Amino acid sequence: MTDARVADLGTLLAGPVETAARGLLGCRLTAGGVTVRLTEVEAYAGSGGDPASHAYRGRTRRNAVMFGPAGHAYLYFTYGMHWCLNVVTGPDGEASAVLLRAGEVVDGLDIARSRRPAVRRDVDLARGPARLCSTLGLDGAAYGAWLLGDGPVRLRPASASEPVPVADIVAGPRVGVTGAHDVPWRFWIAGDPTVSDYRRHVPRRRPPAPS
Repeated sequence: MTDARVADLGTLLAGPVETAARGLLGCRLTAGGVTVRLTEVEAYAGSGGDPASHAYRGRTRRNAVMFGPAGHAYLYFTYGMHWCLNVVTGPDGEASAVLLRAGEVVDGLDIARSRRPAVRRDVDLARGPARLCSTLGLDGAAYGAWLLGDGPVRLRPASASEPVPVADIVAGPRVGVTGAHDVPWRFWIAGDPTVSDYRRHVPRRRPPAPS
């Protein structure tokens, strides 16, 4: 992989989050001895403009890395059991990030299987954001990691021999968000079996108060 191609990826990530999200499809992410080819992502804009974003209400200790610079890892813990990985995008100081939702394991398959022994099909190993992190062995220790360098978590452009045609990129509503439900900022590779299922968020109804 040439330095020029990695630099081009850095330029992509520093641009608008929607463009960056589309460009991440087909890219390769390596961690913990496993490499996945990204097949599904989800874009989130910054404070004030996207109620589904973790940065919507401004900077906090949890989301600080989202404010840049681009190319760093933003991980968060959800449901008290799962880690999810985002790639920080956009100009420095303007929070935005792309959630990595799914991928195909293209290297380190035996390691990936050992981390998720209950999975029967290889296409399900990294099918969903929490599964992707588990397959790569990622947790909060990777928060803030620089992804375009030679560190333990590395993001690289799509293989020159396997570009993702623009016609193969599909857009639709984001999954499980509590605001801006129908913003079509989830992007995936059409027909890829590793793409996760769509589930619209359904708010929990509080039981009626006793009379």
